[in-house]
Amino acid sequence: MKKYFKYILFVFLLVVVLIFSCNKKDFNEPKSDTIIEGQTNILVDETLLPIIEDQLAVFENSYNTKITLLPQSEKESILSLTNSKADIVVLSRKLNKQELTIFKQKKIKPKTTAFAIDAITFIKNKKSNDTLIAIEEIIDFMKGDKNSIKGLVFDNPNSSTARYLCELAGISVLPQEGVFSFETNEDVINYIAKNEGMVGVVGLNWLYQPKSEMQKNVDKVAIMSVKNGNSKDYVYPSQQNVASRKYPLARVLNIVNCQGYEGLGMGFASFIAGEKGQRIILKSGLAPIREPSRNIRITNKLETK
Repeated sequence: MKKYFKYILFVFLLVVVLIFSCNKKDFNEPKSDTIIEGQTNILVDETLLPIIEDQLAVFENSYNTKITLLPQSEKESILSLTNSKADIVVLSRKLNKQELTIFKQKKIKPKTTAFAIDAITFIKNKKSNDTLIAIEEIIDFMKGDKNSIKGLVFDNPNSSTARYLCELAGISVLPQEGVFSFETNEDVINYIAKNEGMVGVVGLNWLYQPKSEMQKNVDKVAIMSVKNGNSKDYVYPSQQNVASRKYPLARVLNIVNCQGYEGLGMGFASFIAGEKGQRIILKSGLAPIREPSRNIRITNKLETK
């Protein structure tokens, strides 16, 4: 009986060890990607999608890589990141303390690389004569006070633009009255192009680099100038005003790498913050984090055609 018991115990322990061995992650196993080759997924805040698509097209053309972009709202992107559905994410903010704690428990230290300055932008139908708006008007409207704003239209209730303006107004969720939301920035632009009086809230990059099929509707909307606080000036979100932070709703864009090893997250971040990546941002109408260098050719001979 004693021998039988020992045999059963031995078999039980053997099964436990085998299960543990199968589930245990081998950190030394070969990865599917390196800095400049392989495959991976990148989560992207949907409001930032156009500039990342441009960067990725050049990056994949330069290196032997295949990167799949997964556009989601900011809230959904963070949830997917913490649930390990992807290890790289592009955001308009850094990870907060609660999110960093999750990766600390996984023994991963996220690496954050700032690469551009974007802006939250208000748009109106071009038929509207009023293209000026004060941040205080937006805040008051979101708190439920009636004013000249007919309605606010957001891309998604879980988006970075909705989160930013809710924080600015000191509220936890978007109000139900007078505020509308769709799924994407493209939806907002298309709606404002067909409806007068409403104010749309979108990422600036969607207006400076629209898809070809969107151009017709982008041409029907006007970008509004914004006044902040006691300032008398209304500021247009031009590239210069965004770069200098004179425009009050400018925001820094970041790529957050949580791979925990030297993979495509590190390679893409280095590219997008490097010379080529910064030139792409400059041409897009957004503001690069650092000014790309310019090559000047000097000659002491007069060139004639």
